[in-house]
Amino acid sequence: MPDYIFFMHDDTRDDEDNWEPYLTKLKASGFFEGGSAIGDGVCVRKTGEPPTLTAHLVGYIRVNAGDLEHAKSMLKGNPHFEAGGTVEIRELPRTD
Repeated sequence: MPDYIFFMHDDTRDDEDNWEPYLTKLKASGFFEGGSAIGDGVCVRKTGEPPTLTAHLVGYIRVNAGDLEHAKSMLKGNPHFEAGGTVEIRELPRTD
């Protein structure tokens, strides 16, 4: 089963009180693999000037799902998504 990551963008304010029930529901489903807010950081590279930090990302959730549509269905109840915010979904290909 593929893994997906949901990146929450900084384009809305969501109700912090709604995160615990949503995450509890995801954990109970068995599809939750982790997540966190995203703090400050830096871009680095061995040579040359690194690009600027991707500043619009504020959090992520990692899930496993049967396919992209299944992953999208897991956004129901996501406080950021429900508040009208952007959630970027990316597949995390396995390299076994």
